[in-house]
Amino acid sequence: MNANTDQALRVLPPNDALREELHNEVHARPSARIRLPALVVFVAVLNEGVSREQECEHLRRLPGQQGLTPEQMRGNFLRLRLGEHTLKWERHTEFTRYSIVQPLPEDAGLGASDPRLQDGLVTPSGWLGEIPGRTVAAIQLAMLQTELPEATPEAQARLMGAAQRWFGGRNVVASQLGGGHSWAVTDFHLQPSGFEHLLVLTPPGTSDTRAGRISQRLLELETYRLMALRGLPVAKALSPTLAQAEAQLAGITAQMENKSASEQALLDQLISLAAGVERATAENTYRFGATRAYDALVTQRIAELREKPIPGTQTLGEFMQRRLSPAMATVAASAQRLTSLSERISRASALLRTRVDIVTEAQNQQLLAKLTRGQELQLHLQTTVEGLSIAAISYYVVSLLLYLAKAGKAAGLPIHPEIAAGALIPVVLWVVWRATRRIHARLGASADKP
Repeated sequence: MNANTDQALRVLPPNDALREELHNEVHARPSARIRLPALVVFVAVLNEGVSREQECEHLRRLPGQQGLTPEQMRGNFLRLRLGEHTLKWERHTEFTRYSIVQPLPEDAGLGASDPRLQDGLVTPSGWLGEIPGRTVAAIQLAMLQTELPEATPEAQARLMGAAQRWFGGRNVVASQLGGGHSWAVTDFHLQPSGFEHLLVLTPPGTSDTRAGRISQRLLELETYRLMALRGLPVAKALSPTLAQAEAQLAGITAQMENKSASEQALLDQLISLAAGVERATAENTYRFGATRAYDALVTQRIAELREKPIPGTQTLGEFMQRRLSPAMATVAASAQRLTSLSERISRASALLRTRVDIVTEAQNQQLLAKLTRGQELQLHLQTTVEGLSIAAISYYVVSLLLYLAKAGKAAGLPIHPEIAAGALIPVVLWVVWRATRRIHARLGASADKP
C-alpha cells in the first residue's frame, strides 16, 4: 500500500509524533523461542561510557555479521542469527544484555555432575571476554526436558537429588514455576569461569515460546536483583558522612540555643554543611531511585514466576527476598536519612534567619531612636536659628528704616529718627515673624502633596 492509498484510507486525524514509537514499545523486546534442550548464555554489562558504535563493532566480529550497522541498533533491541544459533542484544539505561541460545552440550544432561558449560560455547574464542563494558551479571542457563514427578515428597526428593548432583552436590534453592509446570534450580554461586549456573527442568512437550518466557523471567530476575544491590555499597559508604553531618548539625543547633556563637559564624557553618549535604544528594539520588525501581521489578518478576515450594528447599523468591530485603531497607534508610538531614538543615537555617531578623530589628529600632533624637535636636536647633534669623532680619529692617528716617529729617521733615525707629521695632518683628510662618506653611503643604 503506497502513501497516497494509505492517506486515502485514513479516517483518523494525523498521528501524534510519538504514537507509533509508543505503540510498538509493547513489541520492543519479545521473548525468545527456545527449542529444548538448550543452553542460554547470558551476559549483562554496564554500558556507561560505551557507545552503540562500539557495541556494533564488537557484534560485527561474529560470523556473518560484518554488514551490521549502528542504524540497525537504534531500537535498543536486535536479534541476530548465528547459523543454527541466535544472539539477542538489548541496550538499557545502565546496562546492555547479550543472550545466546545454543544447543545444550551432550555431557550437560541431568545425569551430569558440575558440567563445564563454557567448553561448548559457540561464540568465537575470546569474544565474550571482550564485550565492551563491565560485567554485572553472567548466567549459563541449562534448560532440559524430563518427566516431572508427581506431587509426592519421595518422587520430588529423587529429582532434587539429581538436580543437586548437577550442581556438584552444593546446596541449592529450587521452585516449581507456573504453578507446578516446571522446576528452576540454582546455587547462586559464581563458577571459576565467572558464570552462575541455573537449571530449568520442563516436561516433554513444553512449547518454544513458553521456554522463552521462562528463560526471560529468570534472567531478568537475577539481573535486576544485582542492579538493585548496587545501591547497597553506596549506602554503606555514605553512612559515616551522614553520621558526621548529623553530629555537626546537632552542634550548630546547640550553639544557636545557648547563643555561644555569633550569627555569622553559625551561618558559615550551616552553609558549609548544607553544601556538603546537597552534594551528597546530587551524587546519590539517582542511585537510590534506581535501586527502588529495580527492587520493584524483582518483586514483580518473582510474582510472575507463580512459584510453588518443593519440600526441603527454599523457593527462589523466598531466598532472594530474605537476602534482598535487608539490603533494600538499608538503602531506603540512607535515602531517608539524607532527605531528613536536608530538611533539618533547612529548619535550622530558618531558625537562624529568625534570630538574625530579631537582632536586625533591634538594631533598626536603636538606629531609629537615634535618628528620632537627632531630628528633635535638629528641630530645636532650627527653632533657635529661626529665632536668631528673625532678630537679624528685623535688625536690618529697622536699620534701613532708621536711615530712611534720617534721610527724611535731612529733607526737612519733622521726624526724630531714633524715636521713629524704636517705635517701629515691634511692628517689624511681628511682620518678619508672620512672613516666616507663612513660608513654613507653604513648604509643609508642598511636602504633603503626593
